[in-house]
Amino acid sequence: MGVPGLTSYVEGNRQFFQDVKFRDSRLVVDGCSLYFRLYFTNGLDQQHGGDYDAFSFLVSQFLSALAACSIQAYVVLDGGMDPSDKKFSTLRQRLQSRIKDADKLSHGHNGSILPLLTHEVFIQVLTQSRVPVVQCPAEADWEIACLAHQWKCPVLTNDSDFYIFDLPGGYLPLNFFHWTNLNGKAPHHYISARRYTTNGLCRRFGGMNRELLPLCAALTGNDYGRPKGAETLLALIDVSGSGRGGGRGKGKAHPSHIEGLLLWLSSFSGPGEALEEVSRLMGEVDRDGGGRGKRGETGKLSSQLWECMQEYHITPHSSLAHWFSGGRAGPGEQKYGSGQLPECLSQAAAQGLLSSLVLNALVLHRVLLFPQVENIKLASSHCSARVIRQAIYGILLQRAGLGQDVQVQGRGSRAQDVKVRENSQSQRGGRGRGRGPIGVGRGLDQSLPIPQGIGSGQGASAAAVQVQSSSTPVCVEEYDRLDLNLKKNQVEAHPVRTPLCLDTLGQAPVAVRLGVLLEVLGVKESVLASIPLHLRLAVGVTGFWLREASPPPSMPQLHALLLGMVYGELSWNNQPGATHYHHAVPQLNWAAERSVLVGLGKQRVRPGERRGLDLGVAHSFSQWQACLWSALCLNQLLLVPLPEPNISWLFSGSLVHGLVRSLRGGQPAESFLAGGSLCRQLYCSLLDAVKNCKPKAHPSSAASSGRKKRGSRRGRKGRGGGGQRGTEELNNRFSLLMSEEEFDDDDD
Repeated sequence: MGVPGLTSYVEGNRQFFQDVKFRDSRLVVDGCSLYFRLYFTNGLDQQHGGDYDAFSFLVSQFLSALAACSIQAYVVLDGGMDPSDKKFSTLRQRLQSRIKDADKLSHGHNGSILPLLTHEVFIQVLTQSRVPVVQCPAEADWEIACLAHQWKCPVLTNDSDFYIFDLPGGYLPLNFFHWTNLNGKAPHHYISARRYTTNGLCRRFGGMNRELLPLCAALTGNDYGRPKGAETLLALIDVSGSGRGGGRGKGKAHPSHIEGLLLWLSSFSGPGEALEEVSRLMGEVDRDGGGRGKRGETGKLSSQLWECMQEYHITPHSSLAHWFSGGRAGPGEQKYGSGQLPECLSQAAAQGLLSSLVLNALVLHRVLLFPQVENIKLASSHCSARVIRQAIYGILLQRAGLGQDVQVQGRGSRAQDVKVRENSQSQRGGRGRGRGPIGVGRGLDQSLPIPQGIGSGQGASAAAVQVQSSSTPVCVEEYDRLDLNLKKNQVEAHPVRTPLCLDTLGQAPVAVRLGVLLEVLGVKESVLASIPLHLRLAVGVTGFWLREASPPPSMPQLHALLLGMVYGELSWNNQPGATHYHHAVPQLNWAAERSVLVGLGKQRVRPGERRGLDLGVAHSFSQWQACLWSALCLNQLLLVPLPEPNISWLFSGSLVHGLVRSLRGGQPAESFLAGGSLCRQLYCSLLDAVKNCKPKAHPSSAASSGRKKRGSRRGRKGRGGGGQRGTEELNNRFSLLMSEEEFDDDDD
């Protein structure tokens, strides 16, 4: 992320920063940078699959600290992969590194792996806290910079690219943003921070022209690589730098590569003069002795550097400002998903409510599957959810009723790869940035460009899409773990049995979309009827997991998972502000319910115990998370026919691992619920529903299956007699305890 070595250099020079008492201001927040920082610097669990409840609490604390200081945060998130492919090599390298880190953690060694559902939890907390948020189609750096420039407010991130962007409000590195210790007295609290501006850096080099900083980044390289020949140029500068008076003459010491490069650049009046010197040093002068300069031939280093520098060119107006002001449409013309997404899904994508997997599969026919802590000798945990992803690809890439499949033209003869054609008019780099503003907004007319460039059409690349016969298999490239290596797999899209067209998805009734979701999960709607609405997707996923996971999950693992869900429900309803629902069921002994909560909480694996990880348990729960993640993506694509579960209270890795240990030791699952009548009923209801999630039956056997089910509806597990009354009462009770917000998405 960013420019290598730049963060170490700048943060090692205290004079580049100004101490500030930050309050009463707008703040543009790099969302991805923030949640990585919060998770990795606060000792949260990574080895057991993540503690999402602790992470959620931490995010809420952060947002509360901003509010106490009258700081209005505007969170901007990355979306899909950059369609130009310029960053794909870097992404592959990072994914390979994460596989190795996950393996280290599985053996008790140090490593850093972000739990799979962290991004989803982060967005849920932002939504619940009513914090303005937008998800960009691809990388968000440039959009963040343009918004902060227009508003003249700071950016909060840990991305060294923001040492290059010229922002009037400056850049607040997360490393120096001391939000945990508020200063001052209410209502005048403030956060101690350090603010960086390019003026401070340029003063150190004799008032260097700030427009030269992008050239420093281009020569040093970033996530998009470095132009060929840059290393040769840097070597030549060391030899001939004294001729420019830049202080890098032969034999002269310099404290760092970055500082030496800045010293050399400071000898030029601007980028034009510097690029002319590059042309001279690299022998790019024409016969008349003139340098090709910034607009020379595309193969020349000076031209490549000029193109890379445009990554940092900020436009005067940001369409994100229009989005955050409540405007319905931005000025851009392109749409999410290369215009292939219907308006309802474009809006969901902008709100962060559509997974980047959907965007990547639709536009690039390529997805990256992030590794988890699991048994490296077994197949990747994501294999257990492949059926769900194949259904996603089928909905996205097969035009129902048209008899056509949309495919992305391959490189050379390969039909499943993405062919990227460079725009001959492009003067922008691979982040999809352009001189014209992008359109991002709640309005469905808004657009964020994916493959066709931005604004005025000066985007870097375009994905060529062609329509092929439906007889040709439609595939998506999945990059996933095989042993300790990253492997590319061609995964075929599978159409769902119920006719569903992407173009008219928003017009499909909720019942149809729900039917597709349950069809893929292999669950009957009647099985979920006794389950609180917000837990039905999780229960359906758990039934799918029992059927698809390999090795099959054990009963202690299932019981631990369901006890964890009960713990989450109790925790959720024990939060401040939730107690006013307790009058709805006054006959319950709430002290006993809280006692169950405390007892379950004591089962967590404590930080001092986090060694000797049971890899079999870890692998099984990683498969469950992979199934849930894929199901969440499918549910979002189908416009949320089932409410999303509150993931913060759904799964806690340290808790379920501790519960498995106790259950294996012979302690019955029901013993953890002693005295809590409501939580015991919920647990039994969850367990019954999961056990009744049968494998998908062949259509010809549907009638006999139905007769068999009708004949077995007696006793506690049945839906007749006293059993029905008990489950309906449980559902009603928990419905009263649910937050009203969870029904907001059920108004289709």
